[in-house]
Amino acid sequence: MTVITIDRPDDPRIAAFRDIRERDLTGREGLFIAEGAVIVRQLASSHALARPRSLLLAANRVEAMRDVIEGLEGRAPVYAAEQGVLDAIAGFALHRGILGLGQRPPRHGMEAVVPSAAASALVLAASGIGNHDNMGGLFRNAAGFGADAVVLDERCCDPFYRKAIRVSAGAVLRTPTAYAGSAGAMVEGLMDQGFEVVALTPTGGEPLSEMTPAARTAVLVGSEGPGLERRLIERCRAVSIPMAADFDSLNVATAAALALHHV
Repeated sequence: MTVITIDRPDDPRIAAFRDIRERDLTGREGLFIAEGAVIVRQLASSHALARPRSLLLAANRVEAMRDVIEGLEGRAPVYAAEQGVLDAIAGFALHRGILGLGQRPPRHGMEAVVPSAAASALVLAASGIGNHDNMGGLFRNAAGFGADAVVLDERCCDPFYRKAIRVSAGAVLRTPTAYAGSAGAMVEGLMDQGFEVVALTPTGGEPLSEMTPAARTAVLVGSEGPGLERRLIERCRAVSIPMAADFDSLNVATAAALALHHV
């Protein structure tokens, strides 16, 4: 088991881990940070679509990650630092003590990600999701309920943002993801590939509990507040989740979970 000791926060070998919160905002040019044992184990696993580039651990977490370190031998360097040095590198108190640097998978369109038209399939499509907590929750639910892929329109936030990855419990790292253009183009593309697009909306006339899903179903969700644009809803099968009389709707990730489970 090879672990490289880091004694100084300015060591150039761990430059990509420096000032994490600031770089969350400025970007990492195709790289991302995974934080915590669960997420880093996902990154290092054979299921990950992203590639591990390096790990940075608190010295007292090395033994707990021995199996991961041994599995990365020859694939990615593993660094370790005392807690004070690690905190100085990150720019804040890093209680989890486990960081991974990953290489994002290539960006693909729907044709490269969505199962072929001959197969039954379940896809989660998202339009205008700008909140990283919601984005992470959507990916976690997609993975948990067996969706074949997630499709995002151009107004969605980055699923590889550190918080989105964390909320997803690492699902972002292993879920096939397609990047579409406009929401309209996304819906058209899904329909062209034989999907019935089910738009979740409080104004949908068909209750989710009464919906019989098609063999190829795409569940479409929009941002909280504005929701889906009317023009999109009119092109899709509009489905609602009935609520108590004095309540409007659920959190978008929760609504998606109910729909994915039903389908």
